[in-house]
Amino acid sequence: MYTILIVDDSPTIRRMVKTSLASLPGAMFEEAGSGLQAIEALAVSSIQMMVLDLNMPDMHGLDVIRFVRSHDQYKDLPVMVLTTRGDEMSRDAAMEAGASGYMTKPFSPPALASAVHEMLDGRAATRPCR
Repeated sequence: MYTILIVDDSPTIRRMVKTSLASLPGAMFEEAGSGLQAIEALAVSSIQMMVLDLNMPDMHGLDVIRFVRSHDQYKDLPVMVLTTRGDEMSRDAAMEAGASGYMTKPFSPPALASAVHEMLDGRAATRPCR
């Protein structure tokens, strides 16, 4: 069993991501509607992976990634960025901050599930996902 934290300010997107990943064996889910809620969830739950939006009202996703990477207990946590920002500058900034993968919305549910599965299995190198 493992827990994936889905962080997006849109409840609809959180549901779509959860539905897309529901077929992964042993997956359980936590949800956060903001970057600050994500950090709180990390502190109180055992999280093995995070799917993270960049554009959120209280704390930008890049700041969440930087927080995660600056703490030893989270430094190896896989973080898949899932965002509407498809420009190269945003992608590069996320990867430099420590994202494990990058995917744009709208997304393919099978492609997201495959990328998350690979990250959880430790087979994916840090790279953008298309």
